Amino acid sequence: MQKLILLQVEANGGLKSGRNKKSFRTALMKRKTFLKLSSTCMVAPFFSSLPGFDPQAPLQNWAGNLTYSTNNVFYPATVSEVQELVKKSRNLRALGTRHCFNSIADSEFNLVSSNKLNQILSLDEDANSVTVEAGIKYGELSPWLDKKGFALHNLASLPHISVAGSITTATHGSGVKNGNLATSVLALEIVTADGSLIKISKEKDGEIFNGAVIGLGAIGMITSVTLAIEPTFSMRQNVFVKLPMSQLKDHFTDIVAAGYSVSLFTDWQTDSINEVWVKQKINPEIKYVPIPEFYGAKASAVALHPILEISAENCTEQLGKPGPWYDRLPHFKMGFTPSSGKELQSEYFIPARHAVEAILSISRLAKQIGPHLLISEIRTIAADHYWMSPCRNQDSVAIHFTWKQEWEAVSKILPQIEKELEPFQARPHWGKLFTMVPEALESRYEKLEQFKKLVTGYDPDGKFRNNFLNTNLFV
Repeated sequence: MQKLILLQVEANGGLKSGRNKKSFRTALMKRKTFLKLSSTCMVAPFFSSLPGFDPQAPLQNWAGNLTYSTNNVFYPATVSEVQELVKKSRNLRALGTRHCFNSIADSEFNLVSSNKLNQILSLDEDANSVTVEAGIKYGELSPWLDKKGFALHNLASLPHISVAGSITTATHGSGVKNGNLATSVLALEIVTADGSLIKISKEKDGEIFNGAVIGLGAIGMITSVTLAIEPTFSMRQNVFVKLPMSQLKDHFTDIVAAGYSVSLFTDWQTDSINEVWVKQKINPEIKYVPIPEFYGAKASAVALHPILEISAENCTEQLGKPGPWYDRLPHFKMGFTPSSGKELQSEYFIPARHAVEAILSISRLAKQIGPHLLISEIRTIAADHYWMSPCRNQDSVAIHFTWKQEWEAVSKILPQIEKELEPFQARPHWGKLFTMVPEALESRYEKLEQFKKLVTGYDPDGKFRNNFLNTNLFV
């Protein structure tokens, strides 16, 4: 029998439990937040003379539920340094800003961080594109773009994640017409297993491009990304509370299409959606008139955190206050970098046409979920054509769970959730926790065999593979 991915995570460092309630700040971290980048490990003497070598303490992911399996961590600052590392390594994995909750970015041998590859390389205003190094964070890129008069089409709820790490795992924002973050990619530069630097572009490489963009770190080390951009825009955000769950049956499509980006937050414990966050583009030609009610939900008169009892001071501005796109599309402010974040996350994508059925199916598990959940978020993502995208060829709804760090309990709940979602052929987020066996994943990704052939063509000896890929894909 194949090992479950969650057991693999436990073997690679374990999921730590326990809650510290001593302060508001610690309590906040247990919700939709993340760890400050922690320090890094002592590396092998073989690489100690390389530029960018940075030995420090053992490395964990942001949430602290995963300790990486090697002490060999490298921080190249140039493409040539990446190429040298790849040439000399027998096995390695790329490491972004460490927001993954499973071991997809782990390695037992060598880790190569993109932390120092964080520059904006060029802006092509005529082509509406920007080229950046792999490790730049969206929170660093977005204000710069805005000052130049441009915007990205979407952002995730946290702006502190790296561009390359986000796109290679199909990380997303929300919006019925908005694809995941990878859908803005026009080209990638990748260092492949022999140390060569290749470019794969949407314009020239067709299906190879569709296979490579969400590459799960298996094709090579991404060093730069070219993204499509558009004219900058302003937005406003309003929050509504206690949306009757019954409204979803008849009005789900209208509810999630009511803004440029819409999120529903629920703890599954009542017959209402706790909060609805509606983010709208501002049209200067249309007078803004606040609405007091939204499908039975009441407009909040105060700013709210996704979890009602938590202060909203670290959330992006609400109450209809106008602001730039990059300070409204995320849920949390760009400048907010907490020092700890003890949580677990899982997320499942289902076809949008089955959204209401899937939500009702999960609601049947309310008693099991409730004691261990911090909050759930329901979002929409437009279809794309990437081979390994959870949204491939289907407009999707993602049901996200932010859990307390109570791994023993969560590990028993996830199979129940996956069973409820099985009729809808749910696909898990690649960077979050799931228990689906490889056979289930294979049945839901019709291009999986082609993807494995593509990977093997660039990496015949499996230099970039790890336990996660070997357990879930290369079986």
